[in-house]
Amino acid sequence: MSSSEVRYRPDIDGLRAVAVVGVLIFHVAQSFLRGGYVGVDVFFVISGYLISSNILAQAEQRKFSIARFYEHRLRRIFPAYAVVLAFTTAAVVWKFVPSEINAYAKALGAAIASVTNIYFWATSDYFAVAAEELPLLHTWSLAVEEQFYLLFPFLVVAIHRWFPGRHAVAVLAIFLVSLAVSIWGAYAAPIATFYLLPTRAWELLLGTLLALKIGPLPRTELERNLTAGAGLALIALPMILYWPYTRFPGLAAVPLVWAPPSSCWLARPAAAWSDGCCRCALSCSWG
Repeated sequence: MSSSEVRYRPDIDGLRAVAVVGVLIFHVAQSFLRGGYVGVDVFFVISGYLISSNILAQAEQRKFSIARFYEHRLRRIFPAYAVVLAFTTAAVVWKFVPSEINAYAKALGAAIASVTNIYFWATSDYFAVAAEELPLLHTWSLAVEEQFYLLFPFLVVAIHRWFPGRHAVAVLAIFLVSLAVSIWGAYAAPIATFYLLPTRAWELLLGTLLALKIGPLPRTELERNLTAGAGLALIALPMILYWPYTRFPGLAAVPLVWAPPSSCWLARPAAAWSDGCCRCALSCSWG
């Protein structure tokens, strides 16, 4: 990679827009799109790709700093996150009764510490309660990402130091282990599998494998259009066909997370514009 920053990708913005719309519809009108929650998985792959591309490029150029990476993440995420938490807290204090405020305070502490996925795993099933009863439920997916961001830089540094040139092999090994545990856990421990990083890491690491350019890429315009259509179908069909009781993630997520590398024709101004609007909405919605 010639640059330590990933160039702007309007196709990724379009893909985000599709994913966000699915999540929003799921929470606003679940009967209309019962599988819309799978949009979060698309986000995981995109996040893994973007963050891995930047880290790997900087590591290759010997410019990567873990401290600088964490500083950048804090400056990028904290301001908007703090505003969302502040407005949510104000609404809770105004609307909720004291017992509900006490429960919210615990979730707020978990949100600040980026461990709401662990908190909600221990206290609630994502599909068992109305989202409005848990105002910070949407932060579980952000917590998964932040935990990945906390650990992944150390993995890259360790591989770069002790196994130079073996990034793909190491990432693929961890990817396969996480996927295997996720497949098993979707049946043996479905709530933990839904919420926790070890069973979600493979989705983020798929983004890393894409950043490492593992696998063939479409070469012609026809191939790009065909794979883009297939990618969009792999997102849309689970949104339509899956239910809250689908064993997920596990095997059910495998077709879905292969969609992001395929959907390159979503690079349209309207899609990018709608992504900006949708991401603002998602900040105050549920993921």
